[in-house]
Amino acid sequence: MITSIQNTRVKEWNKLKKRKGRKQTGSFLVEGFHLVEEAYNGGWEVREVILREDVEAPDWLADTTVTEVSNQVFSAIADTETPQGIAAVIALRQEPEIDFGRVLMVDAVQDPGNLGTLIRTADAAGYDAVILGNGTVDPYNDKVIRATQGSIFHIPILQGSLTEWTERLKADGVQVVASALEGAQPYNSSSDPQKTALIVGNEGAGISPELLEIADERVYIPIRGKAESLNVAVAAGILMYHFID
Repeated sequence: MITSIQNTRVKEWNKLKKRKGRKQTGSFLVEGFHLVEEAYNGGWEVREVILREDVEAPDWLADTTVTEVSNQVFSAIADTETPQGIAAVIALRQEPEIDFGRVLMVDAVQDPGNLGTLIRTADAAGYDAVILGNGTVDPYNDKVIRATQGSIFHIPILQGSLTEWTERLKADGVQVVASALEGAQPYNSSSDPQKTALIVGNEGAGISPELLEIADERVYIPIRGKAESLNVAVAAGILMYHFID
């Protein structure tokens, strides 16, 4: 059992809380019974489970490497206010080959809660993938992972230049629709093609002009009350479900 927060393993686990550490090791940290089990059941490579000394390992971890730690050590690696006493190191996956039908594209969304909700909603709506553009918060940030409620283990998350992805999708016959205000039509008067990539943008600045220029179509959600705008995750939820009807 590891009892010192100065232990090398503890320091390595804490490095996974930063994007640089996740990139260097090709792994990330999740915390809590639900998320660990979602990763396990989803077929992700669970490299190691970290278990607090007073917590009993669930039966489904029988074939997994388990490291027991003291209360003090677990508190040092935990990010939640009331830790459940279980965490796991999960290996990152390589980009899968996908037959795109419905895709969510995210342009520079920076709030972890918003991104987690976007991923969770795309999963719920049955989308094939979420593509994250440059400037978007790291999807393996602990706050993003918690906000997905496990959906990050159910739906492919791709990253890269959205301009390049847009050109690639259009070449594959996917209609690219951008959520915008200027030069846009109400979303419910939009066409509903079989293959759709929906772009949503940064909380303050929206979608970059370059992306708006190459999108096939622009849509907006009418505001009936006095609110200036909708939260990006709420707006995306409305639009995602519209494009699967």
